[in-house]
Amino acid sequence: MRTKEAAAGLLRYRFLLANLILKDLRLKYRRSVLGVLWSVLNPLLMMLVMTAVFSRIFRVAVENYPVFYLTGSTLFAFLGEATTGAMGSVTGSASLLRKVRVPKSVFPLEKVLFASVNYLFSLVAVVVMFVVLGQPFHWTFALFWLPALFTGAFALGVGLALASLSVFFRDIVHLYSVLLVAWQFATPVLYPYEALPESIQALMIWNPMYHYVQVARMVLMHGIVPSAKEMAVCAGMALAALALGAAVFRAKRDRFVLYV
Repeated sequence: MRTKEAAAGLLRYRFLLANLILKDLRLKYRRSVLGVLWSVLNPLLMMLVMTAVFSRIFRVAVENYPVFYLTGSTLFAFLGEATTGAMGSVTGSASLLRKVRVPKSVFPLEKVLFASVNYLFSLVAVVVMFVVLGQPFHWTFALFWLPALFTGAFALGVGLALASLSVFFRDIVHLYSVLLVAWQFATPVLYPYEALPESIQALMIWNPMYHYVQVARMVLMHGIVPSAKEMAVCAGMALAALALGAAVFRAKRDRFVLYV
């Protein structure tokens, strides 16, 4: 019942969410000549750098490395932007919180939705490289929303917890930026899973982003529909993060106005 009430409350503020997303889009690309095109160009430019480093210098043996890298990096960038944005969403909306009575969860949710819009733009870069490199398009490409949905729900859970804790402990902002870099290197984004030692491979099942990146590559690159077991693992991790993040947020939200 509480979940339904929360969802209904957020639905009432859908216009506020839409306006906040548009505001973030304008701010992000303000005074930029290319504007939203940077959401496509950034992944492509990073892909060129990483391809040169990992496939040429470190000789990482991966077929079609640019596509391999992009399918993982764009999803991880989605997680990074969503959780980092959500973490600062409450403190960054202090003036609005003091003046207007709105559900405080609107602010982390808006940052995750904004990041999801940018993720959709970045998928254009993936499509471009598919065409340039002659990577075949499988019908499963239409399931791109599956890993995005899992990652978005997981990011919202993490973001709710971070948004709550950062109100009281601002050092978390700096700690999380370091953790995010370590997390990316600990996820097979730049290198294949098979390149890891067996002892590390065994630990990878506890990394949610490993599962989400694997699902993204299944549906985008390989034309494989994820198994029911893999889907259950992905959904379970996302729901667990969402439940935990929501619980932390509910426990702290009434004191936000005293600290922001």
